[in-house]
Amino acid sequence: MKYLYIFGTILFTVYGQMILKWRIKTLGWTMTDGNILEKVICYLKLLFDPFILSGFFGAFIASIFWTIAMTKFEITYAYPFMSISPAIVFILGIFIFDETFTIGKVIGLVLIIIGIIVTVKL
Repeated sequence: MKYLYIFGTILFTVYGQMILKWRIKTLGWTMTDGNILEKVICYLKLLFDPFILSGFFGAFIASIFWTIAMTKFEITYAYPFMSISPAIVFILGIFIFDETFTIGKVIGLVLIIIGIIVTVKL
């Protein structure tokens, strides 16, 4: 049951990243080249988008799960699991956003997974 808190942290972290990427891509949003006021207005419009807010809310929920996980595990045991998030985002990014798939990224992903196994098991 206590691993549920680590899983929740990872799930909501990945959700937050993926929804932000999806929404920014869907909107075709880029920062304006105008003056500082125009940049602030441009950014505020993005921040108040309901999907963007849900991504921030996901990050907030992830931090709640992480706080609870810290009461159940030593940080040196739990933190390596957080390295799974970039791996999941990598895989989802390829399938959902058609991002580039290179051998270097695959090797990095494999090294992350090996690092998690070594850190948690040894």
